[in-house]
Parts: sequence; structure tokens; C-alpha cells
Amino acid sequence: MNSEIKRIGVLTGGGDCPGLNAVIRAVVKTAINKYNLEVVGYLDGFGGLINNMAKKLTVASVSGILPRGGTILGTTNRDNPFKYPMIKDGERVYVDMSDHIMDNLKEMGVDALVVIGGDGSLSIAKEFCDKGLPVVGVPKTIDNDLSATDVTFGFDTALVTATEALDKLHTTAESHHRVMVLEVMGRYAGWIALHSGIAGGADVILIPEIPFEIENVCRKIKARKVQGKKFSIVVVAEGAKPLGGEMVVQKIIEDSADPIRLGGIGNVIGEQLEKCSGMETRVTVLGHLQRGGSPTPFDRLLGTRYGAHAVKILMEKKFGEMVSLRGTNIESVPIAEAVKVLRRVSPDSDIVFAAKSVGIGFGDE
Repeated sequence: MNSEIKRIGVLTGGGDCPGLNAVIRAVVKTAINKYNLEVVGYLDGFGGLINNMAKKLTVASVSGILPRGGTILGTTNRDNPFKYPMIKDGERVYVDMSDHIMDNLKEMGVDALVVIGGDGSLSIAKEFCDKGLPVVGVPKTIDNDLSATDVTFGFDTALVTATEALDKLHTTAESHHRVMVLEVMGRYAGWIALHSGIAGGADVILIPEIPFEIENVCRKIKARKVQGKKFSIVVVAEGAKPLGGEMVVQKIIEDSADPIRLGGIGNVIGEQLEKCSGMETRVTVLGHLQRGGSPTPFDRLLGTRYGAHAVKILMEKKFGEMVSLRGTNIESVPIAEAVKVLRRVSPDSDIVFAAKSVGIGFGDE
């Protein structure tokens, strides 16, 4: 055991995600049972580090949380410590609170930190590592868009939620002879839309990586109607955009590490399809349903493996690294590599080929 590390901290940053509690549970139980460490949980993301909002975590603290969605620690996608918003002389200014946090950690006797988050939170984690804080990362996002890992926990649960929604939309679409448009999350990557669209039997899938032309989508729907198919299912990723056009931005959150909030493309597509196809069209925005609920067995298992290995690589002094799933093995990679570029769908991938081969349209032809 590494005697230099006696107390570790853990926090969850960014959007919530099914499986967070599985990771927290594994971090706590591994730290205590295997390495005889003390564990401190910071509340509400990096804000907990700034304001010293923390609680001691024990084996009893994490009992029964494995099937629970969300995070027992709370989270936020604001409070970047290196650009923390404050009001000074009536004006908003941004202050670097990282030294203040380093002092807080020293005062609480926290020797190292496990950061569970997406690209924004892990980028902040890397900056703290550059300041000399022993940090390891755990990749979290339903969007599955972190490079350097094959899968992020939370994605499978979001995929199940989206697929179940498509199953339900199928029955009402067929009954009323309608076009049903389902808008799903994913930010700048189309993984949720692509996987759920295939699994849910969609007729059209629109993703950010393959710009679409609405005329092509409409042609697909009309062709189905001629063939006697009086309904169609269209899955739209929130970051999908027309050829030569832009993504639909819902709003801008200035204090967030990721200020752009996408959303609204589903309604745009729905209106256009109703006009060009002459068919009644309804739009469902799945929204935060994808973030909630009990994690699937896959996400519980992956979260547990990630949490246990995060403590392991911390004790091996692999600071600045992130646990990663490669094939069927858990490895670790530099956080810098993980956040360098988003993992996006390749239009030439075998899964897109499979989708097109079974007749799914992407609006590109």
C-alpha cells in the first residue's frame, strides 16, 4: 500500500448519469476494504471543493445505492474553479479559485482526488493535476463521446430508455398513421440516436456526423407510404444539422463549462416533414428521461469496475490518468488524451453500414 495517501476525495461533476452511485460505491468500498483509506465525498461537483462542502463516506454510507440513479453527492455543470463567477462592485468577474481549493484540500488532509465526469470535468481535473494534485479520472457521460475509452457508463441505460420510447411510439404511430419524430440527447455525437434507432426499428436516423437534406428524408417517408407503410419513425440527435446549416441551440449558459445547450431540432424536423409529406407528424423530446432511472446491469458492472480501478491506479501513482475500457479490459490512459478530441460516429463505420443495409435512411441520399 502507498503510505503517502491516507485520505482521498471523490466528486461527481457535469450532468447526472445512471451509474454514478455504482462508481462512488466502488471507490469507497475499494479504498476502505483493500487499502485502508479514509474517503471524503465532495458535494455538488467542484463547488464542494470551493466551499468545503464535504462529508465522510463509509461502507455504511454507500449501502444500498447500487441500483439508484443520480448521485448521492449531487452534481453541477457550473463552478469551474479556474473561472469561477463572482460579483465584485456590482459586476460579474471570473476568479481563479484553484489555489483556494488546494488550501482546502490540505486543511482537510485530502491527499488525492477521484473526479467522475465528462470532458469538461476531466479537463478541470487535468488542470489540478498540473498544479501538483494527485488526481485520477473516471469517464462519465450518456453521450458516449469520450475518446480513449470504448464505452462510458450511463450510455447503456440512456440507450435502453430511448429504445423503449421508440417501441412505444411505434404502436401509436401505426395506429394513427403518423410520422413520429423522437429527439434524443448526445450533444455533438450521434451514438444514442444511432444505437437506439437501429435497436428500435427507426426508418430514419439523423446524427451530427452525417448532415441531412430534408428532401431526402421526405422522399424516404413518401416511398414507405407508396409501399403501404402508413407510418414512419424518425430519430433525431439533438446535434443533427442540415447540409450547409447549423445545429439548433436552445440557450447559452454562460457560467457552465459547456455553455451551449442544444435542443429543438426535433420540432424543426417535425414541421418540415408534415409540410413536405402531407402526413400528420408528432414530435417527442425525450430530454432528461435519458439521464434518470436505475442503471442497467451493464452500467452497474462497468461503474463498479471503473471505481475499483480508479483507486487502484491512484495507489499506483498513475496520477493524471483516467480509467478506460478497451475491449473487455479496464486500462488507464492520460486524461489529456481522453479529452483531446470527442469520440464521434464515423460515417464509414460498420454500424452505419449495417443500418443503411437494412433500409434505414440518414438523409444524405
